[in-house]
Amino acid sequence: MIAVFGTLLGSFSTYLFQQRTAVRAEAVARDERLRQERLAAHIEFAAAISELKRAVVAVWLRRSDSAERDQARAEADRLGALAEAARFRLHLVSGQPDPHADAAFAHMDALRDAADQAELKLREAEFEAAVSTFITAAAERFATPRRVAS
Repeated sequence: MIAVFGTLLGSFSTYLFQQRTAVRAEAVARDERLRQERLAAHIEFAAAISELKRAVVAVWLRRSDSAERDQARAEADRLGALAEAARFRLHLVSGQPDPHADAAFAHMDALRDAADQAELKLREAEFEAAVSTFITAAAERFATPRRVAS
């Protein structure tokens, strides 16, 4: 009777230990998937906003030729929609707006409205600084691995 009880107790404790280990492993895997999804959203936004900047500058540089300007503007509109979708995705996967992403996105109007080439270069430098701030903040956020509570 004692041997049977000991065997049952040993089996039950092994079951509980394995179940706890499985739950912990599942939580770690879920957290890592979410971390990877957030990282991908940050990368996607940085790439999309950089492409949009390139297109906005192309519109500005072609402003004197209406045919080329219209073609460049169509490309900028397409890339603007992609950048905004990337910003929405970033917001969805992180659960909150990212002020650094919003700041980088806000620089598009300043680029469009530059009065001359010197101002355009200044606005590009400001945009690059905003994107750099976004990337630095993201790198800090993803550099520290998160631990799952046991």
